[in-house]
Formats: sequence, C-alpha cells, structure tokens
Amino acid sequence: MKSIQASFDIPVLNNISLSVSEGDFLGLMGPSGSGKTTLLNLIAGIDRPSNGKVVVGGTDIGALSETALAKWRATHIGFIFQFYNLIPVLTAYENVELPLLLTSLSKAERKKHVEFALQVVGLADRMYHYPKQLSGGQEQRVAIARAVATDPTLLVADEPTGDLDKQSAEEILTLLERLNKEFKKTIVMVTHDPRAAEKAHTVRHLDKGELK
Repeated sequence: MKSIQASFDIPVLNNISLSVSEGDFLGLMGPSGSGKTTLLNLIAGIDRPSNGKVVVGGTDIGALSETALAKWRATHIGFIFQFYNLIPVLTAYENVELPLLLTSLSKAERKKHVEFALQVVGLADRMYHYPKQLSGGQEQRVAIARAVATDPTLLVADEPTGDLDKQSAEEILTLLERLNKEFKKTIVMVTHDPRAAEKAHTVRHLDKGELK
C-alpha cells in the first residue's frame, strides 16, 4: 500500500498591515492562538513570512540570507521572554554578557555594557549572583538587561509579566516604560494582561489571525 504525503500551509495571520513608529510602545493583545507570538516572531526575524513583507528600519528582513538575518537580529533586536531563559550555571553578569560575545566588542567594552545594563535594571549589586539566588522579578530584570546590553533598535517582549506576581509585574512594566521614555527604545509587547497593556502607547488586538 502506497503512503501518501501531503504538504499544505495553514495561515496563521491574514492580511496583516501593521506600522510601528520609532520610539513607540505597542501592546498586542488577543486570545490564545490568535497569532500574537507569530506576529512578534515575524517582526523579530525569527519566522519568515510565506507571503508579504516585514520591513524593519527600512530593511526587508524576509529577503535576508540566514547568515545576514542572524547578524541583523544580533544588532537590532532585544528579546524578553515570559520564562526569562537564563542559563542557571552562569551569573547575572555572564548571562547579560552572552549576546555581546557575538559582537566585535573587546572584553573591557563588554564589561562597560554589562555593568551599565545591570545598573539600568537596578541589579548592579546582584551581578555575580546565579539565577537560583534571585527572585522571579530579579531574574526577569536580568533578562531585560541582557536584551538591552547590545543597545538594540527594537525590544520584543512576549508576555514579560506572565510568570510574575503583581508587585514584580508592576516593577517590570515600570522598567519597560523607562526604557521607552528615557532610552527611546521601541517596544512591541505581547500580553494577556490589561494592566500591562495600559502601559503601552498603542494597543492592537489580534483575533483569529486578523488585526483589529
């Protein structure tokens, strides 16, 4: 009996047209499965569009080779995840330094970047602590320091307060506000939390792959 293999695409996003201005703080809301994380991954160059274009800062990132795209991400994108994704055997300092190892910065320059990033998030006194020695809110602040250490063009945050208690979540949102206002970082944040969305300048809703 012959086996039959079929290949087909299931569209996740339909006719999305989204423009984010430099310096904006955009909140993306919607139910689970609505395509929020897929849209975030497209903006960040993790996923490639099967149709259409994703243009960030004048660059059509879908047209880049894998090598060029990896270099573009390392230069322009800072990632903030729900579950921190810190490496447990590395100190806060070493976790923040990780993305800088992909750059041409010297060890002394990397040290300046790491120390400044940890100072910005209020953890200069915890730089030699390991993740297990930190609270959840502190771990997320280390993750944010890691995201901003390369001075990226764009911060993409996927449910950055989803694993935090109310107080820690508020501290993280205040920090994101500061990065946006004081350091002029453009932020695109996926969230289920209406309190988090209130911090954004602009809020768009996704439902069944369509942007409302």
